[in-house]
Amino acid sequence: MLAGLLIGLREGLEASLIVGILIAYLVKIDLRSRIKAVWTGVITAVIFSIVLGIGVALTSESLSEFAEKFFAGTMSFIAVGFVTGMIFWMRTASKGLAKSLRTQVDGALITSGAFGLAMLSFAAVAREGVETAIFLWASAQNSGSMPTLVGGFTGIAISIFLGYLIYLGAVKLNLSVFFRTTGLLLIVVAAGVLTYGIHEYQELGWLPGINSIAYDISGSIDPTGFVATMFKGLLSLRTSMSWLEVFAYLSYIVIVAVIFLRPSRVAKTVKEEMKIS
Repeated sequence: MLAGLLIGLREGLEASLIVGILIAYLVKIDLRSRIKAVWTGVITAVIFSIVLGIGVALTSESLSEFAEKFFAGTMSFIAVGFVTGMIFWMRTASKGLAKSLRTQVDGALITSGAFGLAMLSFAAVAREGVETAIFLWASAQNSGSMPTLVGGFTGIAISIFLGYLIYLGAVKLNLSVFFRTTGLLLIVVAAGVLTYGIHEYQELGWLPGINSIAYDISGSIDPTGFVATMFKGLLSLRTSMSWLEVFAYLSYIVIVAVIFLRPSRVAKTVKEEMKIS
């Protein structure tokens, strides 16, 4: 559940901030009539993301055993790529997000009017939605479907509420602290998804070491029980893993975390980002 909560909260708040900045700018330049176009793009993006998520799940269930393992492994690697890119993208984009979006709004209004604005909001929100759908699915394969989905929708609901409060000015949130903290936690989640993809490829015979077990505590802990579920939910680790999986898990966390934590210019606060100058 923790993995889903982090994904939903992180991606949902990014989308909420983007929508808030777009609407705030339209209010600032006295184009409230164009806000409807923003919501059209947002709703379309949400529907698109949900359909994509359902499509991925149905595709996985309809495949043969060999194809399912290939699909699950490949999608896990893609999901890790998405979330890794997202973690670093928002770390730098948060510094000038509002300015960039205002420039894009001006361009969209000049070239395509309401349609261009709808497409801009669709593209911005769909990016977050697609990442959420794919990573939630991949994380669910590793940590359990129902807890991950419940956590994901809970995180999204919280992010929407927070985004609304931020837009109203009722809540002040430092982007640098928020994205750094959730980024570190998501690195651990992504490491677990990476090991799941490796495991699937090992079962296909495409990666070595499936019989070289680093640890196996399934004899002491029920792999489907509460303790094992918490183990997977908190650390994204399973009760039995090969040496290759453990090596990949630790290497990913160390390498990505070191790069992520490199000193950088402090990001602006949400209040500064929401301010339309």
